[in-house]
Amino acid sequence: MSDDSFIREVEEELRSDRLKSFWDRFGTFIIGAAVLLVVATAATRFYDYYTSSKANESGDRFLVALNLANDGKSEEALTALQDLEKDGFGQYPILARMRAATVLANDGKVDEAVGMFDAVAADSSVPVAIRDIAKLRAGYALVDTAEYEEVAKRVEVLSSTENTLRHAAREAMGLAAWRAEKFADAQTFFSDIINDEQSPSGVAQRARIMLELITASGKVVEG
Repeated sequence: MSDDSFIREVEEELRSDRLKSFWDRFGTFIIGAAVLLVVATAATRFYDYYTSSKANESGDRFLVALNLANDGKSEEALTALQDLEKDGFGQYPILARMRAATVLANDGKVDEAVGMFDAVAADSSVPVAIRDIAKLRAGYALVDTAEYEEVAKRVEVLSSTENTLRHAAREAMGLAAWRAEKFADAQTFFSDIINDEQSPSGVAQRARIMLELITASGKVVEG
């Protein structure tokens, strides 16, 4: 045997001994880590499947309720929405509350609808965006029946320049002011809509019509 062959055999033997020593010391930890990785991966996939299936189930139930409402079956729609509010997944219970209030409003049950919208708006567990929409919906529901102040206390905070709901909020405020014969306030809100380049075309068009009505009534405020 040459010196080179002998040296290689010694080196291989040393490496084998070191590997065996390393495995004896850390093998259990390596196997444990591998098992944990497999379990964690399986748990993640199961959770993803579970949440996806639950969300799909709640989504299907919500769609059924919407179809019932669109078909004029209000009582059945409300029952379906109330059930979804109790055991729905994710944000669907909140959406069910909002839709149930809308169904009531469309059926002329304004007081009940506003009460539900107000409850959502006051619920700190609900995302701010949905709470703001609930305020807006309550304001619109009250435009034709309530005092100006009732609309304003829900909607006026949303009419500021930086609020994304300002266009609809200004329209609700303008309509409430018009009904209360606060023509100067109505003119201001409708003018704000028209002067805002980001106002949706439909809202801007309605604002122009309201300003024309104010002009025709002779209640325009100069200056």
